[in-house]
Amino acid sequence: MAKEKMVSGRLVVGTNLEADLSSATESLEFLQQLIDSALSRIKADCTKAAGLDNDLLDNWQLSSYDLAFCVAELEAARAFSDYAIKTNYHSLTTRLALFFIAEIFQLCQQRLSNRAAELCINRQELLQLSTNPQVNNLLDKYLDAGFLTTLGSEICDEDIQRLPSMLSEEKELVRETFFRFANDVVVPLAEEIHREDKDIPEAILKPAAELGCFGTCIPERFGGLQPDDKPDSLGMIVVTEELSRGSLGAAGSLITRPEIAARALLSGGTDAQQQKWLPKLAAGEILCAISITEPNTGSDVAAVSLKATQTKNGWLLNGSKTWCTFAGRSELIFVLARTNPDASLGYKGLSMFLIEKPAYPGHSFDHEQESGGSLTGKAIATLGYRGMHSYDLFFEDYFVPTENLVGEEQGEGKGFYYTMSGFSGGRIQTAARATGVMQAAFEKGLSYAKERQVFGKAVADYQLTKVKLSRMLATLTASRQFGYAVAELMDQGGGQMEASLVKLFTCRSAEWISREALQIHGGMGYAEESAVSRYFVDARVLSIFEGAEETLALKVIARNLIANAK
Repeated sequence: MAKEKMVSGRLVVGTNLEADLSSATESLEFLQQLIDSALSRIKADCTKAAGLDNDLLDNWQLSSYDLAFCVAELEAARAFSDYAIKTNYHSLTTRLALFFIAEIFQLCQQRLSNRAAELCINRQELLQLSTNPQVNNLLDKYLDAGFLTTLGSEICDEDIQRLPSMLSEEKELVRETFFRFANDVVVPLAEEIHREDKDIPEAILKPAAELGCFGTCIPERFGGLQPDDKPDSLGMIVVTEELSRGSLGAAGSLITRPEIAARALLSGGTDAQQQKWLPKLAAGEILCAISITEPNTGSDVAAVSLKATQTKNGWLLNGSKTWCTFAGRSELIFVLARTNPDASLGYKGLSMFLIEKPAYPGHSFDHEQESGGSLTGKAIATLGYRGMHSYDLFFEDYFVPTENLVGEEQGEGKGFYYTMSGFSGGRIQTAARATGVMQAAFEKGLSYAKERQVFGKAVADYQLTKVKLSRMLATLTASRQFGYAVAELMDQGGGQMEASLVKLFTCRSAEWISREALQIHGGMGYAEESAVSRYFVDARVLSIFEGAEETLALKVIARNLIANAK
């Protein structure tokens, strides 16, 4: 049993970390019971004979949004607790876990208190939870300023940039390989790509392909890295984190599009389509993009209206798309279009097409087909996430052969399902991207705090900085281990809801950690020459793409939780 003797006079000498962690995790269940009751309250109010009524649910958006975040945060806290146990109660890890759980407890308690009246929660009873001896012990010990200062001192003195991964030897080797690739290849080019809004150069793409980064979610039989007999989401996450640590825009998202594309093809593609495209994607022989979003639909995939009209030997596409990342450089674009003009069918009228085109450098392109059809694209100027470029696309009588309808005849009307099968992986992959950005931001914040002198001593010597660094490392670790836990669930055939939860939690966390890293840098953090300014603007996109935060919280997470409430 791990025991600690802390500097803070308020922490009892000889504290049993193992017992405290067990007690802290149990304390979360007090809140879980209240959350379950609140979800049941909403379900009772929003259920009609046909099931949950969407209009009624919209009257509960604020409560649903808060409850979704509460559930995501509690799951992150549980993941951190499980990880601490796996480390055999490694001292710093366990103390950071206890601190994180204490903070999450207070945060969720406040959220529930804010919504107490409408959710029929007894506010007095909720507030009295803090006087429960079990909870009181957690909050008093592990939110204590002296305790947090001691944690920060250890982090600074020992230059602790990350906690033990607990990965297998094989996965740790993969992580180390891409860690070196990020340091040696990506980081030296990242700032120039960002500031000048350049294309990702072959100097990154070629060696990335040689390392197999485009095949992390493609089975070995197609030339990928994933075993044929089982999925390997964890391997994909490990690679993504390290690439994103180097640069989100120039490397971290290289896996995203082939990952979504591969899942869609494996879900609904014909044997011929899989044999044709998956080996090329795995080898990086062709690059791909995913085109779902439209100017008037945003995250409402079921409302897609790009028109696909059947013609001789294929289909004609007419309409527009937006936010298609990497569209210019890609030779293959997965496009979701409406093959049935009856809009009342919603998602049931959608199909997925494979668009072949030449690769175009720069910020615009105009592709003319011999048949007269055209596809034009123009890059959208963005605050961050530069290198891949996101495009507005315009289709005019663009011809797609029959064999490029995913699933061919059997795939007509099933595009939504293929899209969703790709998005579940995309969400956990986005969570890994967020963790990579957090890692980079934390490393820069820590190093600058130790080097920069203010008022006669290093920034890291101040109590507030030490507390910031403790909180940053705790949140980073919770995000990473939450992602690892969800990856294991997905590889066992589950984890769909958890993939949404981990994206919700980690993407918001990345915004906060990159903000704190920038703040530690002071004025230099706001200068473009500082890498933390790039992390800050890059992190902001994470809560928007692959399911905007609000849509994810309300339409995916909360709706599912409410539907399954007792």
